[in-house]
Amino acid sequence: MASKGAVAAGHPLTARTAKEVLAVGGNAFDAAVAAHFTACVAEPVLASLGGGGFMLAQTAMRKSRLYDFFVQTPRRKLKAQDIDFKPIVADFGATRQEFHIGLGSVATPGTVKGLFEIHRQLGRMPMRELVAPAIDLARAGVTLNNFQSYIFDIVSPILLATSESEKIFTGGRSRELLRAGETIYFHQLADTLEALASEGAELFYHGEIAHQLVEQGQAGGHLRLEDLTHYEVSVDKPLEFDFRGHQIYTNPPPSSGGVLIAFALGLWTSLKGNPQFGDFEHLALLIEIMSATNQARLDTQLESGLGMSGGDLFESTLMRRYRQQVLGRAKALRGTTHISVIDQWQNVATMTVSNGEGCGSIVPGTGIMLNNMLGEEDLNPSGFHCWSENERMTSMMAPSIINRHDGAIVALGSGGSNRIRTALLQVMINMLDFNRGLDCAIRQPRVHYENDFLSVEAGYDSGVINRLFECFKQHKLWEEVNLFFGGVHAAMVTEGQYQAVGDIRRGGVGL
Repeated sequence: MASKGAVAAGHPLTARTAKEVLAVGGNAFDAAVAAHFTACVAEPVLASLGGGGFMLAQTAMRKSRLYDFFVQTPRRKLKAQDIDFKPIVADFGATRQEFHIGLGSVATPGTVKGLFEIHRQLGRMPMRELVAPAIDLARAGVTLNNFQSYIFDIVSPILLATSESEKIFTGGRSRELLRAGETIYFHQLADTLEALASEGAELFYHGEIAHQLVEQGQAGGHLRLEDLTHYEVSVDKPLEFDFRGHQIYTNPPPSSGGVLIAFALGLWTSLKGNPQFGDFEHLALLIEIMSATNQARLDTQLESGLGMSGGDLFESTLMRRYRQQVLGRAKALRGTTHISVIDQWQNVATMTVSNGEGCGSIVPGTGIMLNNMLGEEDLNPSGFHCWSENERMTSMMAPSIINRHDGAIVALGSGGSNRIRTALLQVMINMLDFNRGLDCAIRQPRVHYENDFLSVEAGYDSGVINRLFECFKQHKLWEEVNLFFGGVHAAMVTEGQYQAVGDIRRGGVGL
């Protein structure tokens, strides 16, 4: 009998790798690790061995743990005038946004150590077999789909920033990125993956790759060998809370995404009247909660004036921990992708990863694009280069698991920078309060409110939208679904039946 399971990811090849691992007897954790390696080839802007992320794991015995392999700020900071750090402008079509790249934007990567630690603790298949699909794909080449080509266009100044990166992403053509339908190859990355499968994470943090990375960084980067040799994966207890009898597990502090989702759901519980899905009351309440949650990120007096009635968890323990462990840390909000897997034994893996947008530089001879997490504008209100040394960066990434009171298990997460928390909030409410099925909950239109600006996806009643726009003068109606509103990839099992949904906003696939 074929094994059962569910996989959702941001690319057909990423999802296929996870499915194939499950088919040969691997568990959800094997599948997530293998899928991440493949994502580094199939989704090269959003996933990289030079980035970081989180995986929330729940075993068949319902034991859960959070693997934090996110990036760390360097142990020593160079003077701003001594680093390679420059702005570029990314063009999203409807809007333009400035990012900063260069070797001075690179934080200590955690991906490689994270994947090997997850495999060591939870995997059952040999690592060589998990890396093999990515190696084969990197050598054979990947045909670019429309979504990946769109991402390339958005960050084209980064992909063309250095000759090494340009060679990969143009296929050797001068200044002209590969387009949808064309094939991209990662020959050096294939060699690197092969070496890692043989030698392990030590190669990246102590061995040849570590020394290549540090040598490159001497031309204006903060990273030194001690940053790599001292990097550790953190295995934590997830943030757990109750929402209408459903148990929700998510990313705990020092990351902020999970705690803000918990905070918002607590507000929803205490403030909810009797809205119908898509009516003015529903959307106005969502926007009010988003506004309060935005303020919660900035306000050190969280208990005052927010109308909480969620008990000690929300008013005391959770918010006190938020203030102590999140406020003041360097934040990373950028490009992300997500993988959700549930296997035949009902082990659950939900993994969100990021490389920022990439720093523009490839580690010589490796094919690895390093992150640009220190180039985040959100690092410090007083400007760049104000981050604290040797500290785990906080993130909006919030891989989550819902153990519903009817016995169903849902694994979900999203990319989408600061829209991660509002995307997941809306999908959870759609499922748990409006009783929408998984596919419907994800595909429903979304709203996002931040910095006094309201963004709305088309699909709601026009009268409701017009009424909202009368209340919120700064607004934008998005006529089509867009990656701006996140990309919730989710897997679910209920009464032995499996389901997977990939969010079309971010090229998602469910198998």
